[in-house]
Amino acid sequence: MALEHHYAVTVSWSGNRGTGTSGYRDYGREHTVSAAGKADIAGSSDPAFRGDRDRWNPEELLLAALSQCHMLSYLHAAMVAGVTVVSYDDDAIGTMQQTPDGGGHFTSATLRPRVVITDASQLALAEELHHEAQRMCFIASSVNFPVGHEPSITVAG
Repeated sequence: MALEHHYAVTVSWSGNRGTGTSGYRDYGREHTVSAAGKADIAGSSDPAFRGDRDRWNPEELLLAALSQCHMLSYLHAAMVAGVTVVSYDDDAIGTMQQTPDGGGHFTSATLRPRVVITDASQLALAEELHHEAQRMCFIASSVNFPVGHEPSITVAG
């Protein structure tokens, strides 16, 4: 029997400027993402869609979720394999294609993790573990676009 995990978030729109959605320019895209016991996330739409550039947009949050999930899966895979990771940073990028009807979809994401390990003899293994992390990542397994990886592995010291 497969284990199920359930998640709950609340998204609350705060962009009513007094006339609701009476016109495309008449309402703000500001909103708050919250979950019990967690700090709120200030959200909006992408500035290209009249959003607030100082707030997170859904596209950034999707890319962040992919990056976080891969990192956490990678750290676990490294621990299981006996690879000691002392630093991990990722400069992830994603591409969304807008469609003529105003919709759109992500066409790709590329994770570019920079990983520092302690043992030079494990460089090849440390790189190979990104495939295991990809397989284990719940978020990457849930999207319908390719998620690529361009890891850089170095040794501390």
